[in-house]
Amino acid sequence: MTISFQDKVAIVTGAGGGLGRAYALELARRGAKVVVNDLGGARDGSGHSDAAAKVVAEIEAAGGTAMANGASVTDKGQVTAMVAEAQDRWGGVHILINNAGILRDKSFSKMSMEDFRAVVDVHLIGSANATRAVWDLMKEQAYGRVLMTSSSTGLYGNFGQSNYGAAKLGLLGFAKTLSLEGAKYNVKVNTLAPTAATRMTNDIFPPEMTAAFNPDNVVPAALFLVSDDAPTNAIVGAGAGVVQAAYVTLTPGYALPEGRRTVEEVAANWDMISDRSGEIVPQSGAEQAMLILKKLQGG
Repeated sequence: MTISFQDKVAIVTGAGGGLGRAYALELARRGAKVVVNDLGGARDGSGHSDAAAKVVAEIEAAGGTAMANGASVTDKGQVTAMVAEAQDRWGGVHILINNAGILRDKSFSKMSMEDFRAVVDVHLIGSANATRAVWDLMKEQAYGRVLMTSSSTGLYGNFGQSNYGAAKLGLLGFAKTLSLEGAKYNVKVNTLAPTAATRMTNDIFPPEMTAAFNPDNVVPAALFLVSDDAPTNAIVGAGAGVVQAAYVTLTPGYALPEGRRTVEEVAANWDMISDRSGEIVPQSGAEQAMLILKKLQGG
């Protein structure tokens, strides 16, 4: 069965190049009307360009429908206006792919707090601004698909990217909570950790890896996660044609005995505490407390 986005309106932030451009082109090819959002700045967020307009021209040349938007995701007013324009022109917004981002890599001891805040502001607060602008609309129309862009850095860490990692793991917690809040309204929220050779990574990937990690190879996973039959609350890794699932897990743990709830007792039983046998994948934060109570009751 061919997955179609006919009659859907999609907003893709950071769509002037790289992954965002690839998502926008394929959404349009499959029938969606696409808002191509991009401030057009450099990798560190500085400057402007007409990158979004060029992608719109590509889409229209292929027979698709799109409009360019230069809003900064860090500006709530601009993002709200972008959503209003899409709704006025096309009647709604069904899909949001939060893809906009910047990099300001340095080891934490050499990083200014300005650079820390700037990266968190674009990735995390920017995604919150865009999602807030579509959230009530998606609930009212009883349909919405939101994709957060996390990263292996957020999930597992990476030297020199404390700001990026903090923002990217923050997005995961944001997505997990929204997947619960949107469930009864048919609003599904997922998280993608892509690996691709783009302008953001052009000095990271060796040349021989660039072709394999073409952004086009991430598109199938991304578009599945915003399709009609998408799951919700999923964490998906994708790159070079490989699609993976990631999980946040919790071990059964060890109940410190009455009278021995000490630092030393934790140290003595650390192997048991960290033993992954019988670990679970909680579907909400409440499950941690439930597991603790079960442990105390001897279950």
